[in-house]
Amino acid sequence: MIPWFRTRRLAIAAAILLALSTASRLRAQGREDVLSAKEVDALRDAAYIPMDRVLAFEKILNSREHDIEQLLARPHRPGFGQDMHDLLDQFGAIADEFNDNLDDYSHKHRDIRKVLPKLIQFTERWSTTLRAPTDDEAYNIVRRIALDAVKDMREIATTMQTEQAEYFKAHPDAARMEKQRADESHAPVPDETPR
Repeated sequence: MIPWFRTRRLAIAAAILLALSTASRLRAQGREDVLSAKEVDALRDAAYIPMDRVLAFEKILNSREHDIEQLLARPHRPGFGQDMHDLLDQFGAIADEFNDNLDDYSHKHRDIRKVLPKLIQFTERWSTTLRAPTDDEAYNIVRRIALDAVKDMREIATTMQTEQAEYFKAHPDAARMEKQRADESHAPVPDETPR
């Protein structure tokens, strides 16, 4: 027979595991709602060419930035705080995903040198836009998260700019190989068979 205190510990552990698995499923479902089907397709199409993927993420974040600016330009109405919260939350989630991609490209020495200067410029503009809404408890926390993600992005991109210049100068064969990978003839061909 199992002592009562062990049974209680097992029940508590099971409840914690259930709560964590539910929270992670909800978080995953929330991420799916962040991108439109068209944006998901754009990222999927650019999955094999890092520079194209960076450009796709930039376009998506520019779109969210435009949405934030449009919301700020209209007269404030009931629900403004929630709408701004949702846009800032989306921006932060997309920026986090983008940062994960940049980290991966950095570790694997994927060549994105051409797009890094413009990305750094975008991070400055995005930060300014994210700070534009007045303080409001409805969205201050998600704004802070989005600003932190953009700050991290800027740091990653700035570091990558230096590291990639040094790496590809020291490894000219790696630069040639990256150029060949980006060649369209090396990209996978999508399956276009009717379903």
